[in-house]
Amino acid sequence: MKKVIVIGSGFAGLSAACFLAKAGYSVTVLEKQSGPGGRARQLKADGFTFDMGPSWYWMPDVFERFFNCFGKTTSGYYQLKRLDPSYRVYWPGHTMDIPAHYEQLQQLFESYEPGSSARLDQFLAEAAYKYEVGMNKLVHKPGLSATEFIDGDVIKGVFRLDVFTNMKKHVAKYFKHPQLQQLMEFPVLFLGALPQHIPALYSLMNYADIQLGTWFPVGGMYKIVEAMHQLAVELGVEFHFNTDVQKIEVANGKAKSVIAVNDQLTTNNYHPDIVVGAADYHFIETKLLSNTNRSYTETYWNKRVMAPGCLLYYVGLNKKLDNVLHHSLFFDADFGVHGKEIYEQPQWPVHPLFYVSITTVTDESQAPEGCENMFFLIPVAAGLEGDTEALREKYFNDIVARFEAGTGQAIKENIMYKKSYSISDFVSDYNSFKGNAYGLANTLLQTAIMKPSIKSKKVNNLFYTGQLTVPGPGVPPSLISGEVVAGQIIKQMGR
Repeated sequence: MKKVIVIGSGFAGLSAACFLAKAGYSVTVLEKQSGPGGRARQLKADGFTFDMGPSWYWMPDVFERFFNCFGKTTSGYYQLKRLDPSYRVYWPGHTMDIPAHYEQLQQLFESYEPGSSARLDQFLAEAAYKYEVGMNKLVHKPGLSATEFIDGDVIKGVFRLDVFTNMKKHVAKYFKHPQLQQLMEFPVLFLGALPQHIPALYSLMNYADIQLGTWFPVGGMYKIVEAMHQLAVELGVEFHFNTDVQKIEVANGKAKSVIAVNDQLTTNNYHPDIVVGAADYHFIETKLLSNTNRSYTETYWNKRVMAPGCLLYYVGLNKKLDNVLHHSLFFDADFGVHGKEIYEQPQWPVHPLFYVSITTVTDESQAPEGCENMFFLIPVAAGLEGDTEALREKYFNDIVARFEAGTGQAIKENIMYKKSYSISDFVSDYNSFKGNAYGLANTLLQTAIMKPSIKSKKVNNLFYTGQLTVPGPGVPPSLISGEVVAGQIIKQMGR
């Protein structure tokens, strides 16, 4: 039985481990942290439970398909609630609730721009086609050769897929009202670039948002991690937590050993047949491999367009709030200016947009009785210097004041727990390249075969999975990334 070492237990690592174990490999996962999940870890403090990373559950079909591959269902592990409204947008001077029911959404669009509901139908018909081809075909390609895209459906629909049109132009073709445009552009921010630099193929995200809906696993997003970890254990995967990988030793073009240190400071030497890098790709390349065994130069990495980093706050209140939703987007600042501060002239933003998740609106078990659990997120450029406590406090005071003004409710004096988390934490906890939170931006020149390869160019039995390789950033793509790399290992290395 061939032995596999998976480095990292985020969503991609867990997915790869499950598919490889199912195929008959002996799989061991090495994880630096004390439990599974990577960036999707859980924080428990003072009676509050926080998801530390991903907080949106979109594309429920991808999660269902993952568990179905093992003869399981999501409902066998966790319960889902569909959020209605899906989320709220705070504009300057007013709010917009996005209803889960399509007919109500059409009415909302009409109230902003007469005739726009019919154009929304057309827009979503195109988006549905892109979702079907994109999620069922394109994202499952390993990105190892251009010949993978010699596919009848892909070639036939290449113009309908809008690969060479950008998202901003595409949205403007259908909607004229600036707030409707911004609403339709917002989902691609998850992909790590401005709408003018993201292919319009990704209007498939609007289909995911509007037609497939926004959901929440009762107990938090960490329930997905627990489910995947449980499934992996059921499949025979071994997990070694508090285990920090130090080096991959290579001889004759093959990874011969993986050296790791555990929390008892004991050094362990693993001798796998195959290694899967599910930790940060750049870290594995530049810190675990010798220079001669790296596929990419530092110059190459520094030319990559990164998705944003994050400035996060986990906040516990000693009171309940009125008239708030599970998800809220504060678009009460200039979208264009903040976007430039992230992507074009990287700097700490002057007046940032931000996002708030209050999970206790849906699940009161996430906080002590009578309390509220809050998660604030400000997107910032990756790689910024000067991530200090004083800077974090300045931004926190700004967004809390705006939250209070937008909701008409004071929270500053009711904070009983607070923790901040940003670029320096992403680097120290996850070895994150430039402290990024979401990986590599899905620009046209960083799509498919133009992403860092899932297979090492120098080490024959070393493969990669996760948000710096195919298919890209986000939780559903990470599940798929693990499946894709497992498929390539089975194909190239044999069972």
